[in-house]
Amino acid sequence: MLEGVRDAKGLVTSSLWKGNSALYMIIEWNAHLFSADTARYPFHPRATYHPQPDWCSMDPLADYLATLDARGVDRAVLVHPEPYGDDHRLVVDSLRRAPDRLLGTALFYPDDSDAPAKLRDLVAQTPAIRALRFHAHRGKEQYLGSFDDPGVVALWRTAAALGLIVELHIGPNYAEQVAKRIMDFPATPVIIDHLAEPHLGTAVEYAQVLELARFDRVYMKLSELNHIAQDAPLYASVKPFTRRVVAAFTPARMVWGGGVPAIVDEHLAEYSVAERNRVKGDNLAALLRWA
Repeated sequence: MLEGVRDAKGLVTSSLWKGNSALYMIIEWNAHLFSADTARYPFHPRATYHPQPDWCSMDPLADYLATLDARGVDRAVLVHPEPYGDDHRLVVDSLRRAPDRLLGTALFYPDDSDAPAKLRDLVAQTPAIRALRFHAHRGKEQYLGSFDDPGVVALWRTAAALGLIVELHIGPNYAEQVAKRIMDFPATPVIIDHLAEPHLGTAVEYAQVLELARFDRVYMKLSELNHIAQDAPLYASVKPFTRRVVAAFTPARMVWGGGVPAIVDEHLAEYSVAERNRVKGDNLAALLRWA
């Protein structure tokens, strides 16, 4: 792990796929940046955790761009991390330093009545913010009690009006609630983080996660396999599980984030090169309108 980047270790891969004649874009959507300059980028009073010292550096963006280069990743979406709460200074500064390569996500507190206005202002000032993230799983109920909460609905409605993607870091126990919001805003793309953290729910609850595949604007992210396996960098041990998730969402609605792009080749080995390329970046390029 390079300093300043919260991500999995892995092998170097190339963004030039030799199995066909087309070049495609590899896009990662996963990394958090943490700065050791806590005077300039202080942690939020409502932070749910603080990063470990070795996750931080004085120039986390430079570290991260070096990681992308080493792994053959063309572009990336920075995920604004929880320790900074709704203070987006670090991610905004990073986006401005690498405008041709990075986009970003936002995080606000649903119990803050000013949050929708803050989101509108942030996107107006920094159009490279392309998604709003919600957190909700067992052990992390600090942000919201239910996706029926008025503050959640107001933020989701604002994101929809702004044309943002809704990113959901949810556990399986929230899948049924999330379905209601998806039906309320069917045109808004939704990306579910980290396979919906299967280890934090029951088999019945995870069946409800797979039911979300019926919505044609819902995507599942193949990421953070280290939450459920130890055999880095490719985590082949969980292929019997990921195979079923991919079958539900299909490569047309899977995206990759974190670790190395070769994870996609390992877990979608039975699919075509073109289908794997969709997961590595083509799906995100279309969602993000990245030429």
